[in-house]
Amino acid sequence: MTRQNLPGSSPYEPIIGFSRAVRVGNQIFVAGTGPVGADDADVATQTRQILTIAGEVLTRAGASFQDVVRTRMFLTHASDWEAVGQVHGDVFRDIRPAATMVVVAQLLNPQWRVEIEFDAVLPNSKTSSAEGQ
Repeated sequence: MTRQNLPGSSPYEPIIGFSRAVRVGNQIFVAGTGPVGADDADVATQTRQILTIAGEVLTRAGASFQDVVRTRMFLTHASDWEAVGQVHGDVFRDIRPAATMVVVAQLLNPQWRVEIEFDAVLPNSKTSSAEGQ
């Protein structure tokens, strides 16, 4: 199987040595995505920014939110769960991936209140057409 690294615009990628997403066959793994560009925003806006960033890289990988099978949400404040959950639900209400919320002490950028990882699996019909890109 071919591995495709999909870079993003995070200033941390070259320092840490990671890709925004990696596609292997019909699987796409989106790295923990913080709200780059919305650092000072409220947690709902930060979550929407994360979804914008993730949506863009999923598209470049030949996928969409419809293909997401798992999300992992990392919150720095347990009280943010409803706001983050509402925004997550706006996108995933009918898709219903397996999802986890975890409260952590702090994220890489202390202003971030949320970070999300996404795993997607493409159906076979998308796999062959996207691999030819």
